[in-house]
Amino acid sequence: MTRRIVRTIVQTAIAAVFTLIVVFFLDRNFRVLPHALHEYLPSHHTGFVITDITIKKCSSINVFSSCKLDPAVWFRIDKDLYLRKGLLSSAYLHIQRKRESELTPEDRVIIDITVGRRNPATAEAKTSGGGKGGDDNDDNNNEPWEARPGGIWVKRSNRRGVSDSKKAVTGIDVLFGDDAVEARPGWAITGTPLLLETGSSIPVPQLTVRRGPPPPEVPKPVPRIQDNGRFKIMQLADLHLNTGVGKCRDALPVDWNGGNCEADKRTLDFVARILEDEKPNLVVLSGDQVNADLAPDAQTAIFKYAQLLIEHKVPYVSIFGNHDDEHTMSRPAQMEIIESLPYSLSTAGPPDIDGVGNYYIEILARGSSGHSAITVYLLDSHSYSPDERRYKGYDWIKQSQIDWFRNTAQSLKKAHKEYTHHHMNVAFIHIPLPEYTLPNLTLVGAWREPSTAPAFNSGFYNALVEEGILMVSCGHDHVNEYCGLSHKDDGTPALWMCHAGAAGFAGYAGYGGFHRKIRIFDFDMNGARITTWKRVEWGDDVNKKIDELIIVDAGKVVAPVQE
Repeated sequence: MTRRIVRTIVQTAIAAVFTLIVVFFLDRNFRVLPHALHEYLPSHHTGFVITDITIKKCSSINVFSSCKLDPAVWFRIDKDLYLRKGLLSSAYLHIQRKRESELTPEDRVIIDITVGRRNPATAEAKTSGGGKGGDDNDDNNNEPWEARPGGIWVKRSNRRGVSDSKKAVTGIDVLFGDDAVEARPGWAITGTPLLLETGSSIPVPQLTVRRGPPPPEVPKPVPRIQDNGRFKIMQLADLHLNTGVGKCRDALPVDWNGGNCEADKRTLDFVARILEDEKPNLVVLSGDQVNADLAPDAQTAIFKYAQLLIEHKVPYVSIFGNHDDEHTMSRPAQMEIIESLPYSLSTAGPPDIDGVGNYYIEILARGSSGHSAITVYLLDSHSYSPDERRYKGYDWIKQSQIDWFRNTAQSLKKAHKEYTHHHMNVAFIHIPLPEYTLPNLTLVGAWREPSTAPAFNSGFYNALVEEGILMVSCGHDHVNEYCGLSHKDDGTPALWMCHAGAAGFAGYAGYGGFHRKIRIFDFDMNGARITTWKRVEWGDDVNKKIDELIIVDAGKVVAPVQE
């Protein structure tokens, strides 16, 4: 009896194992198990896979025309492919996407995508000498290319496991312009613009694609004083990058490149040269990175500077200017993109105070120390006056921001005292403070245009001085490139207030022969010294440090040395 029971148990176990093997084999090829069970099966990535793509056009003069497809089936990428500049038409890219666990046997996952006028199979046949193209061992090459609007060609498969492959398309987006670049890891532009009749005045839409699982998140860099005790910050003010190449304004010399001056290329070439010359440890983007209504797709503009900084492996922080969200993407939406990019240390800051991008970063001491050596404060100076009748011009730092700054500075003081050298505090904003216009400032560098500081003084200058900020630097006034020293009531130095000049060629610069500038701040922690200078894009001084100036020595604000 016992042997019979044992034999039965063994036979049952064998049958169960055999059944599981058969079910697993069938499920791998035909998905016979319920979708719920797949949620617990291992997969190479989470998130969505793309099963189809199309373009939906609509007419602005036909009230019955719609650019929307069934939202239960299609997800619309909310970017008008004509950038809202189409005379009579708009067009939007739509995708179908599903989680792997929701796929049915009928769902076909996009495993390849390209853009062109002709069926890619023709080129594949030529490449492989008339064969099917690519790797003959890859069964997915047997899948036909399917045409979609706009010159899109897709290859789809419903083979088991295809959604887990590195070929599976898991993300699709649109950027604009022949000069568009990708800054997101794992993404790549297809290379040929979508085939739409956009006209020469509208930057061409470019399809950008992510394949396979999202790459692992890139760890955020930790800024640290170098072993020689030095740390260098490059301030990029008013890049004014466009959607498309953009046109230069007030550019010198006037016959540059035969008069064909593409703003973004010249701007980014300038930035790249100074990055290579100066080798900064941190870049501060102090606002107006995006060129208002000439950059209707802010994401395209953001990726241009981000890709350059990522390529040079330089950590960066950014704040907004008055043009960044003008006629384009909102500040919260832009900051969400910026926060996610490699080497970006930018954050939106506390949600309960005014503005987006009120935050600070700590520059750690050399070696393996966990102590802060430099604190960099960044604040949103907003855009235009909320009360134009009483205070014309530009907005100001609000009381909630000042309270946050004071509370933060006070809370950090105890930890900063643990640093065995002089700890230093600096700040960056976009719009200058009213105190930039004080009549008794000691100026070093060029003042070329009247300051556009806000007409209302909210008292942020006093908070900076009282909390021990040594220097604040702004942008906004493109051709002002001076540092101004304010004084306390007893005549001693109080605070250096600097202008960076402007680096971008799509912004104005037509005052007194101004050449685009980039400002550098060099921190020498051995002597608790800050030295600043500027670099110029063109002219006889391109290899020189312009207006080199010591603004802090032994941890204290100092006046310029009299020559």
